[in-house]
Amino acid sequence: MMKMSWSQVSARRLERHGLAAPAKDATAANVVAAMCGAHAQVMSAAELSIGLRLDGVTRTGVREALWGGRTLVKTHGPRGTVHLLPARDLPMWVGALSTLPGAYSVFAHDVRMTSAQTDQVVEAIREVLMTGAALTIDELSDAVVATTGPWAGDLVMPAFQTMWPRWRQAMATAAHRGAFVFGPARGRKVTYTAPPEGCRPVDEPSAEPANDHLVELVNAYLRAYGPATPEQFAKWIGAPVKWAAAGFAAAEPEQVLFDGVPAWVAAGDTEVPDEPPRGVRLLPYFDAYVVAGRPRELLYPGPAAGRALNGGQAGNFPVLLVDGQVAGVWHQRRSGRRLAVTVESLRELTPAQLRELDEQVALTGQILEGEPQLTLGPITVGGHA
Repeated sequence: MMKMSWSQVSARRLERHGLAAPAKDATAANVVAAMCGAHAQVMSAAELSIGLRLDGVTRTGVREALWGGRTLVKTHGPRGTVHLLPARDLPMWVGALSTLPGAYSVFAHDVRMTSAQTDQVVEAIREVLMTGAALTIDELSDAVVATTGPWAGDLVMPAFQTMWPRWRQAMATAAHRGAFVFGPARGRKVTYTAPPEGCRPVDEPSAEPANDHLVELVNAYLRAYGPATPEQFAKWIGAPVKWAAAGFAAAEPEQVLFDGVPAWVAAGDTEVPDEPPRGVRLLPYFDAYVVAGRPRELLYPGPAAGRALNGGQAGNFPVLLVDGQVAGVWHQRRSGRRLAVTVESLRELTPAQLRELDEQVALTGQILEGEPQLTLGPITVGGHA
């Protein structure tokens, strides 16, 4: 059985993510495919995640891929959270995510929807948007209630100091079944529309828990984040371990020893770089590299876990990455074109690393189309200066 060290795996992941060096002659869709999706709850973070990995691309280029060429789509991805995904890969994502077992509802019994009601709502959304219309949430709500019945419009879901209609419980499920993707904003209002022509699932997703689409997704995940385990895949995708294990079994991955612990890579995918991980990077909120990367104790060594993990959850802080490991956090504040960047390192940086940090700040400004200014915060260890 092949053995892989943390250094080898870290270098391998950096290289595959375009974080060892930005990809040349690639597209935004290529980069997002290599990441297995870019978290897009905060769009500026998604734009920075992609721009860091793609040579010469700014947020305007990412927006053009999303809203102009539509080679990217914005939809609910892993864990039900909003992601940018390659449009060409949407059938894979829908085919895999549509087989997720229904999650336990956190709502009271009289608020929940039955599986039959959920199916009605999903089909209503699909039918309403099939014409290619881009509807705001209020317009979509009116159409769904008109199609399904008054029960769907009952204001029973507590949300942000207001109440949402019952049917909105099914939004993530509808996205996972390919009923909609996000459309371009109308002013400050979000819109929803049908997936791009040619990227919609042709057939009904298979009900089998380990269909070909899930196998394809497991292999994509392992290429990006392997070696990994079914338990780690389950946490990343937001699914029961049993479902994830069925996907691994169907994919027939190759077992290796990762720092002495059994883990898996896609069959035949055992290549590792010759050189150890190198480089200073500034990763934004919820960057895929740190959200999916495991084991956490190796990615967030020592005081990094206390400073950059929020109760064990990755992504709540933009992080300073040094040689493949989290070594601090950073913040930005924008005022017009001015972009104030403050970096809090958990270690002394060498002169060469400080020069690279300057380059990263300049790159951040270039991608976000701002004028950056770097401030170094006090070096902290265990949260203390």
